[in-house]
Amino acid sequence: MEEYIEQNDDAPAVEWRFYDLRGYKRAPDGSINHDVDDGKDDDYFAQVRENVERLKDRYDVEMDLDFSKDVDSWNAQQAALYVRQTEGEETFLTFHEAVFEALWQDGRDIGDPEVLAEIAEDVGLAGGEIRDATEDETLEAELRERFKQAQQAGVSGIPTFVYEGHAARGAIPPEQFERLVKGGA
Repeated sequence: MEEYIEQNDDAPAVEWRFYDLRGYKRAPDGSINHDVDDGKDDDYFAQVRENVERLKDRYDVEMDLDFSKDVDSWNAQQAALYVRQTEGEETFLTFHEAVFEALWQDGRDIGDPEVLAEIAEDVGLAGGEIRDATEDETLEAELRERFKQAQQAGVSGIPTFVYEGHAARGAIPPEQFERLVKGGA
């Protein structure tokens, strides 16, 4: 996506949305039940990994792929929602990028409030506020509503890219972004 945006002066603006990737596995107490059958077997994950590895190599992207299956991003998303609401879009984007880097490049557990507090402090935010945000029931309710809206809009996985009624899912190359913006994914 970044490469597509850099290569196109008229690329659309990006608006990050929240989505609970593991919601169907989430118990009422917030824990994740990894035994829930999601229809995604080892062959499915092998195919996803192969596609991501191919794109990673083609576009020279540094990623730690083994860690992400065990991480629950709920706390990170709740913290990011707090940052967006209290600090504005620019600071949200800085925090968002730092969280992605922590997960995908450093292999850190972004579900851990202490890790999120450290990331926040690294980008000039108050770690204690971020820790508190992960326990805020009002933010939790708002995040649940945002996830519900995403599902109602047809989002069923991440990443999903939507542009004027068209969608593309998964790790996609810049030329597929071009097709999406031109009207057909």
